[in-house]
Amino acid sequence: MPKLSVRHRGREIALQILYQCDWDTIEDIDKVIMEYATDLASEAIPEDDPALAFGRTRLQGVLTHKAEIDSILKKNAKHWRLDRMASVDKNILRIGAFELCYCPDIPPKVAINEALELAKRFCGGESSAFVNGILDAVLRDRERAEKA
Repeated sequence: MPKLSVRHRGREIALQILYQCDWDTIEDIDKVIMEYATDLASEAIPEDDPALAFGRTRLQGVLTHKAEIDSILKKNAKHWRLDRMASVDKNILRIGAFELCYCPDIPPKVAINEALELAKRFCGGESSAFVNGILDAVLRDRERAEKA
């Protein structure tokens, strides 16, 4: 298996914690991140690991803008309700939409490609096409809004 980039590992961390957020009420993000980092079966993640820091920015960004992100996803997920989506798919979409809408330093194609890689790793076979279709619609919608 190829070595994952710091940012990709950070996105994986954010995804796994966002998935946990769907099932548990989380009040202290930093505490949950540290618990995640130390509870790994294979090896703990050092507190100063850049992937952990990048994951924290994604997690905090998604949670801070969750209502807006979910509204954007609802608008662009034709014939799909968020509450009917698989939790992992929905959280991959949230990370991707966050990066598309709130992270001008991340090229849109990179944000979408990273979401597709997460879908391939953590979801079923058709999830990457599903994620690609919705994030592509989000990107087109953003581009139209910027031109207007």
